[in-house]
Amino acid sequence: MSDLGQNAGPLAGVRVLDLTSVIMGPVCTQILADYGATVIKVEPPEGDVMRHAGSKRAAGMGSMFLHVNQGKQSVVLDLKREADIARLREMLPAFDVLVHNVRPQAMRRLGLDDEAVRKLNPTLVYVELTGYADGGPMHGRAAYDDVIQAQTGLADLFARQTGGPPQYVPALIADRVTGLTAAHATIAALHGRQHTGRGDTLRVSMFETIAAFILGDHLGGASFDPAAGPMGYSRLLTPHRKPYKTKDGYIAAVVYNDKHWRSFFEAIGEVSTLEADARFQTAAARADNYDTIYGYLSDVMATRTTEEWVALLEGADIPHARVNRVEDLLDDAQLRAVGFFDERNFGDVGQRRIVARFRSPAARNDLATPAPSLGAEQQKLDTEYGRPETCDAASIGKGCGDASNCQRYQP
Repeated sequence: MSDLGQNAGPLAGVRVLDLTSVIMGPVCTQILADYGATVIKVEPPEGDVMRHAGSKRAAGMGSMFLHVNQGKQSVVLDLKREADIARLREMLPAFDVLVHNVRPQAMRRLGLDDEAVRKLNPTLVYVELTGYADGGPMHGRAAYDDVIQAQTGLADLFARQTGGPPQYVPALIADRVTGLTAAHATIAALHGRQHTGRGDTLRVSMFETIAAFILGDHLGGASFDPAAGPMGYSRLLTPHRKPYKTKDGYIAAVVYNDKHWRSFFEAIGEVSTLEADARFQTAAARADNYDTIYGYLSDVMATRTTEEWVALLEGADIPHARVNRVEDLLDDAQLRAVGFFDERNFGDVGQRRIVARFRSPAARNDLATPAPSLGAEQQKLDTEYGRPETCDAASIGKGCGDASNCQRYQP
C-alpha cells in the first residue's frame, strides 16, 4: 500500500481492485476513490460498456462513464484468456479490497470467487454486487435499474399517487443507492479489519437493497403482526404532494411542523382558518388528513406568482425552492459558491468534474483526477501492481493458501 500523504483523504493507502462496470459497481468504487483510495479499474479490451453512453467529445469517454469513474486508474485484462486471469490472481495480494459485479457463477468459473481469492489474500475485503441475494430463486440473474424499480413497487407508487400508469424515476436510483450502500459497507469492513486482522466477504444485492429502501417508507401497517393498517405512507402518496402550480409557474414548499403552519397562515393573513380547523393544528391531526391539508396548499398556491411566493415563504422561514431544470444547476449560486464543479482539469476529453461529494479538513477535493482513458495505467501491471517482492513467486497466483508467503500484506 502507498504511504499516506498530507491531505490525501481518509482512505489513503487503501488499494481497491475494481472489476465493476456500468453504474452500480462504479458508483461504489468512485466513492472509495473520492475518499482517497487507489482504485485500479480492470477493463476488458473493449472497455466498460458505459464508455459509449451519453454525450462525448472523445471516443470511449461518454458522459455516463466520466461521472462514475473519476479518480480511478484503468488497466486492461481479458478475462477470457488464461494468461490474463493468472495475471489478475498475481495482483490480488497487493490489494485491500476487490469489488465486482460479475455474476457469481462466472467468478467461480474464473477461480475468482471469495473462497479461492481468500487463499491468495486472507485479509482482502471481497465485495460482490449482484441483482438478487444468494439463497433465493432469482440469484444469478442479471438485473437492471428499470427492472428493479418495477419489481420493488417503486414504479407502482407513481400510479398509486397520481391515478395514472406506473412510471420509472428518470434517474438510475437503484444502481446508485446500491452502489452507495456497498461503499459504506466496504468502509465498515475495512474498519473491522483493523481490529480483527481478517478480511471479510460482503454481498450487496440490488433487489434487496431497494426493497429495504422503499419499504422503509411504505411498509406502513404491515410493520405489525397483525397488520395495523394498509401499507404506504399517506404523506408521500397524496396526489397533492407535488410542485405547486402558481399563477405563472411552479414552486416547491414544505409546510411541515407546527411553527411552519402558523407562520404560513400568518403570512397569508388566514390565522383564523388555522384556529378554526383542528386538522391543521397538530402533527397527529395532519398525519390523518394529508389529502386535505396538501389540497388546501395546492389551492392557495395558485393565487400568487412564483416570485410572490418566494418572497412570502422566505420571510416566513418555510422551506421552499423554485422548480429548476437540470440545466439550471450549472449556474446555481449555491453549487458555484461551494466549488461543486471543478473545471480546472479539462484535459483532452473536456470533462467537467463533480467533486463536492463530501467535505473534510483532512481531504482535498482537488486530488481526484478525471475518469481514465482505457488502459491509461497499463504499464503499472509490471511495476507497481506486479508480484510483491517479499512473496513466494512460485506460489502466488496458484492458491498458495499460506499467508506467510506474503509477509508484506500481513495484518
